Amino acid sequence: MTVRKVRKAVFPVAGLGTRLLPATKSIPKEMLTIVDRPLIQYAVDEAREAGIEELIFVTGRGKSALVDYFDMSFELEATMEKAGKSLAPLEPSRAGYGEIASVRQQRPLGLGHAVWCARHVVGDEPFAVLLPDDLMIGKPGALKQMIEAYEQVGGNIVCATDVPRDKTASYGIVTPGAASANRTEVLGLVEKPKPEEAPSTLGVIGRYVLQPDVMRVLDAQEPGSGGEIQLTDAMARLIGKQPFHAVTVEATRYDCGTKLGFVSANLALGLADPEIGEALRQVTAGAK
Repeated sequence: MTVRKVRKAVFPVAGLGTRLLPATKSIPKEMLTIVDRPLIQYAVDEAREAGIEELIFVTGRGKSALVDYFDMSFELEATMEKAGKSLAPLEPSRAGYGEIASVRQQRPLGLGHAVWCARHVVGDEPFAVLLPDDLMIGKPGALKQMIEAYEQVGGNIVCATDVPRDKTASYGIVTPGAASANRTEVLGLVEKPKPEEAPSTLGVIGRYVLQPDVMRVLDAQEPGSGGEIQLTDAMARLIGKQPFHAVTVEATRYDCGTKLGFVSANLALGLADPEIGEALRQVTAGAK
């Protein structure tokens, strides 16, 4: 079996971040910081660790800060260098992240539509999709683990986790087949089923490795749950035609599109930070 290398990753970052208002009124939610780095950098770091060479941002109005963040900042860097200050904090915006492309999603028509907007840049190659507000913390990173599985079985890979039965209406849910190690064969996908109708509690979360064929399915622009063009529906059309697996990864997920997930991530990563962790433990202990 010949498996083509995954070189490109799509980052759908056009969302309005309404669950985090008012903070996201003028700041992209992906630029909100977890300790000292914006969410988008965590996702990009994860992609680069997995061997991704080209980053494709699907942006919307008011999201230019996302692309600017990875550009050079000549004035700031020159000032710091002249003052003898460390440039390490600026490394993410200096170099090493490969090619960056940006395309515009002009109307919020769903995740499937956002991914479809990147079709011309993706071309006829397998590609990854990362949702930055699903912050995945682990070593190796979630996408690297998924690509390792992809290199063994090919086809399409989704990241999945066990979710509470009463929360299935918030996820794409897998109809599971044979399981081996951390992989489960996907026999079906249902977008946001009611708990009593869900085929399992294996829910898809924000990491995917997909074949380019999904773009041709998305060409039909068929609306699904919520009247939006759903990526889950398009992926379901590939089941039975190509290998399809769900992979559970060794990583901790924080849903940073919610206030609870965002604060939890800051607290957990802050406590693990060698610079501020001990002081933060004293602060949190005093707060009790």
